[in-house]
Amino acid sequence: MNNRTAFTTSELPASCDVLVLGSGAAGLVAACRAADAGHDVLLVERANLIGGTTAVSGGVLWVPGNHLMEAGGYSDRREDALAYLTAVTRGDMPRERIEWFLDVGPEAVRYLCDETEVGLAALGRPDYRADLPGAVPGGRVLDNLPFETGAHPGLAELLRPATYLPAITMLEREQSPGLDVEKAARERQSRGIRTMGGALAGALAVSAHARGVTFVVGARAVELERSGDAWHVTLRQDGRTRRVVARTAVVLASGGFEWNPDLQRAYLPAPVLPIGAPGNEGDGLLMALRAGAAVRDMTASWGVPAFQDPSVRYEDLPTGRLANVEMTRPGSVMVNRSGRRFVNEAQNYHDLTKVFREVDPANGVPRHTPAWLVYDGAYQERYPVAGVPRGTSPEWGVTRDTLEELAAACGIDADGLAETIERFNEDAASGSDRSFSRGDSVADRHLGDPAVGPNPCLAPITRPPFTAVPVHAATLGTCGGALTDDQGRVLTPSGQPVEGLFAAGNVSASLFGDFYPGGGTSLAAAVVRAYAIGSALSS
Repeated sequence: MNNRTAFTTSELPASCDVLVLGSGAAGLVAACRAADAGHDVLLVERANLIGGTTAVSGGVLWVPGNHLMEAGGYSDRREDALAYLTAVTRGDMPRERIEWFLDVGPEAVRYLCDETEVGLAALGRPDYRADLPGAVPGGRVLDNLPFETGAHPGLAELLRPATYLPAITMLEREQSPGLDVEKAARERQSRGIRTMGGALAGALAVSAHARGVTFVVGARAVELERSGDAWHVTLRQDGRTRRVVARTAVVLASGGFEWNPDLQRAYLPAPVLPIGAPGNEGDGLLMALRAGAAVRDMTASWGVPAFQDPSVRYEDLPTGRLANVEMTRPGSVMVNRSGRRFVNEAQNYHDLTKVFREVDPANGVPRHTPAWLVYDGAYQERYPVAGVPRGTSPEWGVTRDTLEELAAACGIDADGLAETIERFNEDAASGSDRSFSRGDSVADRHLGDPAVGPNPCLAPITRPPFTAVPVHAATLGTCGGALTDDQGRVLTPSGQPVEGLFAAGNVSASLFGDFYPGGGTSLAAAVVRAYAIGSALSS
């Protein structure tokens, strides 16, 4: 497309053909596709900035059989992808839906590459359940190429900034060990270049804008009512209430409900720290329920272990950053108050976080909260932790000269911690984790340190000082919500479509349920469903 134009927003019009609520990848893809079908499209964002959770995410997409794999030196077979998805979702994802995803997913990727400003490349990240049949060592995950917002005046100021991710690509982060990350990030920031989720959101926003999609920000949808052949949507903006008539359809793409404590309490099995885009309070979900929608997988969320610096805020709210890299690297362990490890720290972040839900039946207290990442002076010298430079530790962590002193300062059982470290050190020497098999799989080893042997995920914890940093169960977003069919049409409990109402992204129940086949699962579900909505709107 290569449309180099100024990016602007508008006032709320009185009507449109298709109203899209939400400006993450799901909303932007749906808007592009609806505009392609000839519809007058209005995209409304509750926040004053566009991009949603997509803009603060890693931005990768997990799509088997995509056409970019071959160029990256990877291969895939449909039968392998089918076997893998069948195994990883344990039968919860019906075969016909798997077949549909394997057909439509690559089609959606080609659309992004050929018809929008999005640039993608295959990433050498293995499937997260490398032990299952049909898993591949790389290529199904797609990374975003850098996107220059400066070519589109007004976009940089309207695009939601990243929370902490540097302006490098995932390809560079994972496959360019000699890259000076700080230097590259500074240079790109000075030029208005976005990477990861910011690149995806920016490229899609420009693509939608070039198609004539009208963007309105700072308007919160509060009511959805069917009247005759149209939807009447009530929005609040700048203290005023306005109603917009959507003559053809409404697309709900407004995110999950992770920032709504009441909905968290009602649906999620345990509290989680939200670290995605603030504003995801379940607005779209609540409107869908009032419109008669069925729901599914409401107890599920895209889980991640996270660090939380108490002094850091995003849009004036507490936030956090993923801890999975630090937990995978050799020379660290995660323990609970008993001083015991309770999971393979290198396991994929989504499944790992489920362990935090475990409760002691004797007293009803969570077994693994609080949790601590414990490491020694050698680890501190080798690796940055929670964004602080090598050779230092976070000020909000706890550092002591001995493990016994560290345990006392953190309220950890000292004997339990000593026994855990002793056993872990023995396993590090042999290269085999007897407790949780850390580092045994190719997925584990992907983020390990290849310079460390015999296991890149294991190293002894012996050199003072010793540090413990709190680890929290967090979420990038909820993944349960309105039930839809393969065309993204919202369904009632009886399975009938709600006329003219569609949903994609975290406001809807994910294609994959509470399962995470590989990095980029959540965005793949959002993008592919939104692409399919476009097909429905063009028919």
